[in-house]
Amino acid sequence: MPQLILDDGTRFTGQAFGAQKAVAGEVVFNTAMTGYPESLTDPSYKGQILVLTYPLIGNYGVPGRVIKEQLSEFFESDKVHITGLVVASYSTEYSHWNALESLSDWLKEYDVPGICGIDTRALTKLLRERGTMPGKIVQHEENETGFYDPNTDNLVAQVSLKEKKIYAGGDVSIMVVDCGVKNNIIRCLLKLGATVIRVPWDYDFTGDEYDGLVISNGPGDPKQCVKTIEHLEKAIRQDRPIFGICLGNQLLSLAGGATTYKLKYGHRGYNQPVLRVGTNHAYITSQNHGFAVDDKTLGPDWEPLFINLNDHTNEGIRHKTMPFFSTQFHPEASGGPTDTRFLFDDFMNMVKQSKT
Repeated sequence: MPQLILDDGTRFTGQAFGAQKAVAGEVVFNTAMTGYPESLTDPSYKGQILVLTYPLIGNYGVPGRVIKEQLSEFFESDKVHITGLVVASYSTEYSHWNALESLSDWLKEYDVPGICGIDTRALTKLLRERGTMPGKIVQHEENETGFYDPNTDNLVAQVSLKEKKIYAGGDVSIMVVDCGVKNNIIRCLLKLGATVIRVPWDYDFTGDEYDGLVISNGPGDPKQCVKTIEHLEKAIRQDRPIFGICLGNQLLSLAGGATTYKLKYGHRGYNQPVLRVGTNHAYITSQNHGFAVDDKTLGPDWEPLFINLNDHTNEGIRHKTMPFFSTQFHPEASGGPTDTRFLFDDFMNMVKQSKT
């Protein structure tokens, strides 16, 4: 019988679906109640065994591969990035107007195993108490694999594109540093009239012509992205607007002299409340990160922009005088709430003003 094994020795026995193989990674949980095609294709989950806390998964199948404006319309990237999937109840029957195949068949295409029949409530409580931990899915005990901590590797280099790519839009050029960018970030920029120049994570953009800079989301420990941080240190000495998202928030903070740390179990879900600092405005946000910025280490030119209302961790920063800001959450949210989509408008307005 297949098992999920944690590095503290805890074992959960279930039933297999998807690929039949042994894998190891970091076990994390997501509290969203829908949107598994988007979550599973989010590059920020690279190296992770994902636990979905919602009890019924697979009931609406997986949509087809529709390409629109060079982007997959229903997914956040061109492949499944999770290492393994853990659910309480897997639905073998699916029904949806745009479903092409079952979740199990989709996982088989990308050689990703799933395990169901797991008490995800008990598992989530364990992860909340002890913190995110290494784990593995095995099909047979005699074929067990070793544990693996993905944060020791540069996961961003594994998910970033290798060559520059341009998405034609309008007369405002936005450079997007791809650290594992979600498709909807590019879609949001295109909708607002931008021409998007997507470049690899280690690309030196500081000498290029562009109007605004976006540092994308991505997986793993931000301190692994040494090249990106070096380039950002140069960029903040210039005056072109910068917008960081998720990992981009951490990278911009590191470039500004702050430090980051690993959260106990991270923030992953579509229901995370954040407060805009200095206001009474709270927003429900989509999040997927395991590291955070230490507000106490922000330099004198920087200040917090948002804070998490659950644990008061940093959810964004901004420069006090320059057009640089970032969010730890996902304003592009797909799936998830669109409460903070206005931040793309704010960024584009900064870009247009800087051009005049």
